[in-house]
Amino acid sequence: MSTPGTGPLVAARGISKSFGGVEVLRNVDLDLAVGEIHALLGENGAGKSTFAKILAGVHRPTQGTISLAGSPVEIGSPIDAQRLGITLIHQEPLSFPDLSVAENLVIGQAGGSPLKRVRWSELAENGKRLMSLLGVAIDVRQPMRGLSIADQQMVEIARALASDSRLIIMDEPTAALTPKEVETLFVIARRLRAEGRTIVFISHRLEEVRAICDRVTIFRDGEKIETAPTASLSDADIIRRMIGRPLGEFIHRGTSHVGAVALSVSGLTLPGRFENISFDVRKGEIVGLGGLVGAGRTDVARAIFGVAPAASGSIAVNGKPVAIREPTDAIANGIAFVPEDRAIAGIFRTLSVESNITAAVPDRIAPHGLIRRAAEKAIGLEQVRKLRIRLASLRQPIGELSGGNQQKAILARWLLSEPEILILDEPTRGIDIGVKAEFYEMIGDLAAAGRAILLISSELPELLALSNRILVMCEGRLTAEIPRAEATQEAIMQAAVPRSGVHSHSAGAAA
Repeated sequence: MSTPGTGPLVAARGISKSFGGVEVLRNVDLDLAVGEIHALLGENGAGKSTFAKILAGVHRPTQGTISLAGSPVEIGSPIDAQRLGITLIHQEPLSFPDLSVAENLVIGQAGGSPLKRVRWSELAENGKRLMSLLGVAIDVRQPMRGLSIADQQMVEIARALASDSRLIIMDEPTAALTPKEVETLFVIARRLRAEGRTIVFISHRLEEVRAICDRVTIFRDGEKIETAPTASLSDADIIRRMIGRPLGEFIHRGTSHVGAVALSVSGLTLPGRFENISFDVRKGEIVGLGGLVGAGRTDVARAIFGVAPAASGSIAVNGKPVAIREPTDAIANGIAFVPEDRAIAGIFRTLSVESNITAAVPDRIAPHGLIRRAAEKAIGLEQVRKLRIRLASLRQPIGELSGGNQQKAILARWLLSEPEILILDEPTRGIDIGVKAEFYEMIGDLAAAGRAILLISSELPELLALSNRILVMCEGRLTAEIPRAEATQEAIMQAAVPRSGVHSHSAGAAA
């Protein structure tokens, strides 16, 4: 926070921004203190990222002024921002993958004559020095291509240190990180704050905001709703301000009409991935599947759906054994799968929204091999209305939609196939809280309609809010089954964390 007698590092006044006549920011006033971690919160399209990109020189404001350390500044480009000591770290780090870490650290910062000879030993020593400041062990001679997303972000932070950045903007920095990597990032962020640097932290994860941020600013519909100390607002307060309504009204409280077993897996094993997985999911039931990243949850889902079948074990649908060797077998048996990585495995990015929605029901739009445009449009329009998908046109490429609306389109596709069993792998990953509320409502409605749902999620509050019971995996094995009444974050984590090779099993770990 600012020390007594000093002003804010950044003072933005009356910031507005329009794109093509559409106003996305309206008259925003915001101060960022010296040496604070400040969260920007809001739904997709609320304006938080646009504001951050204005600070980083990616966008110019339509109107308004910005002062840095008390002096008015013009930030016309990312280069201007860099010269002023402002660095934007994107959710997916930007780098030159075939250049070394050391080279990436100085790109755009070397200055001097383009004919100046590069001293490779000095380059490497500089890189080692920057990495040691962060306390991370990264070989600066290796190419960026071989680094994890977490290590690439560390390189981005090191680059900010190399340019002596006063303001570091982190846009969804933890989206692809494991809990251990998140904690490493937080340790570094706290260290940077202690040095007097200011960090803007954009995230949808309230538990992370509460763990790291001094203050929060909430955006809604292009306007700043409130700036307040993080500790002064409960999660319910934050959500209410972000979406204009309490999230609690959408939380699934469990159904009282859970029916017969719809999906039963027994002894599923895929060497090196998972071993002896057995559980049931009943009609009208939401079974949560928790565990740390790499525990094998997605591998189990892919095996059930036939993407990467298990080497041994059995699957039964409605009490009858089925052979699932590929996804078409799963679909034929009433199983649908919404994958975790929608960008790669979920959507056909360049195809239209309506083509993506109807991809799982070709017989309904092309019964004789020729697509009937009128049928495709009618089906697409019905799903867009039903799931409240926000778009400019049904013919719009789906890659242009927000992540939440892409996810709705994928869900619409599979619901058209009328599955009895729905596997949802991280269905709200990277989705803002407002759209999460809609997803929670939809998932609850699907269960109430009698569908059996297997929900994989790394967000413990989500598992606790939606699940009738929770299964936990650790290192490829099921380690616990926790009834709804006994489910807590602590109980889930206790079963999810390896403990000297010993796994804890609650009674009935395999339903």
